[in-house]
Amino acid sequence: MDGRRRNPYELTEETPVYVISVAAQLSGLHPQTLRQYDRLGLVSPDRTAGRGRRYSARDIELLRQVQQLSQDEGINLAGIKRIIELENQVAALQSRVAELEAALDGAAAAMQQREAAVHASYRRDLVPYQEVQQTSALVVWRPKRQQQD
Repeated sequence: MDGRRRNPYELTEETPVYVISVAAQLSGLHPQTLRQYDRLGLVSPDRTAGRGRRYSARDIELLRQVQQLSQDEGINLAGIKRIIELENQVAALQSRVAELEAALDGAAAAMQQREAAVHASYRRDLVPYQEVQQTSALVVWRPKRQQQD
């Protein structure tokens, strides 16, 4: 959801409005075929309180896709069901990737802000540490000799 309240009368691609006879006409399939697809879990429309099927525009498109895969491509219904499941899984994973990328971008921006705040808090009398070049030279200390009078 995008956080906004939706108008209950707003029609979207997901709004279940078509009864089975209209969905059958729109998809070019027999109503009994739609019932069979529902039983097999290929296309599962929403249900009314009286258990009647209500198809959305997305369901109609999915019915057409199932018919095309079955008739034109020769894929059996079990294969079509697996294809639909994989497509749904890919869509869910793409959505999750987008969420994680947004979270990562937010975390990177917050880290940059914190880093800038730390740098701004440095006292100006401090100097950055620089690596001292190490040498193997030996330094001998000799105390100063006192002058004899």
